[in-house]
Amino acid sequence: MPPLLYAWAADAVVLLHLLFMVFVAAGAALLPRWPRLLWLHLPALLWGFYVEAGDRPCPLTPLENRLRALAGTRGYEGSFIEHYLLPLLYPEGLTRELQWGIALTVLAVNAALYARWLSMRPSRVRRHRQHPPPG
Repeated sequence: MPPLLYAWAADAVVLLHLLFMVFVAAGAALLPRWPRLLWLHLPALLWGFYVEAGDRPCPLTPLENRLRALAGTRGYEGSFIEHYLLPLLYPEGLTRELQWGIALTVLAVNAALYARWLSMRPSRVRRHRQHPPPG
């Protein structure tokens, strides 16, 4: 495969990684519209917390680095967050305390979103019982 295709594949992995992180961080906001996403979001949220709080590597980071090496460019050390996101937010670098803060913030945001979603559900059930859909 030509090196350019490996570079594009590595970029696609970065995009997938970023989309996954956004889904982990705020995917619960989609539940009022698509409640079945619960079965996809909850494991993603738990995985994201496991990786971030446990200082474990995400499998997408080594994949991206391997694709970059096949493209003839250098990969990077550390995690996706350290390499792509922290330079934008925190120029000093990633510490364990900061990783825990990120992980707990993501959990807190999602706990609030889940609580909001769960509080909305009984009212929808009552409405359907009082006014069943036609048909």
